[in-house]
Amino acid sequence: MKTDILAFGVHPDDVELGCAGTLISAVAQGKKVVVVDLTRGELGTRGTAETRALEAANAAKAMGVYARENLAMADGFFQNDEVHVRKVITVIRKYQPEIVLCNAPEDRHPDHGRSSKLVSDAAFLAGLRKIETEYEGKIQEHWRPSYVFHYIQDRYLKPDFLFDISDAYEQKIKAVLCYTTQFNTTDTSEPQTYISNPDFLDVIKARALMFGKRIGVRYAEGYLTTKMIGVKSFDAFIQNVT
Repeated sequence: MKTDILAFGVHPDDVELGCAGTLISAVAQGKKVVVVDLTRGELGTRGTAETRALEAANAAKAMGVYARENLAMADGFFQNDEVHVRKVITVIRKYQPEIVLCNAPEDRHPDHGRSSKLVSDAAFLAGLRKIETEYEGKIQEHWRPSYVFHYIQDRYLKPDFLFDISDAYEQKIKAVLCYTTQFNTTDTSEPQTYISNPDFLDVIKARALMFGKRIGVRYAEGYLTTKMIGVKSFDAFIQNVT
């Protein structure tokens, strides 16, 4: 199942916060995009694994992605070990993406950095033919994505490049707000959290505006990469900014 972009999030809603604008823009450009959540977010202060699953499905529709699945790793306790790496290798080989997007390498939540290393390690190892994995009873072909990019989340990290999401920002916020237990809520039946306060949306907007200003557009999302990016034409750097 060949895809263009495979976006990983350790918790349902990580992808929405970190790279939804990019995914929405890619879908509008005709790219096939798949989202994979590593855990069900069952340790979250608000909501349950079941409500998060429903919210994630609604957000997937809002983003227009081709598919979304959950690997059901243990929230807070998964490790970057052979068992978990093989699970990620299997899903990478299943979807054969050219580009993998994943969590920030360091962040406020320790799961983000741990999952970042897990996914980037698996992306490399998925290209080794002597590592055998099976899907639906068949041995999978080895596959290594061309690029692994890390989206920026809560903690500010200086981006290596920025992606213009001006045309997708409003739809990104709609996807974020599909998580009704997590964001923009005054419901007092559960404890208020760092992200549930309505003011948190201002933080998302401010980051997108700041990144957008850096490249002369309205809104942008930032990415980190350890791989040098090459171009064949300076046209890649030319934007039609009015």
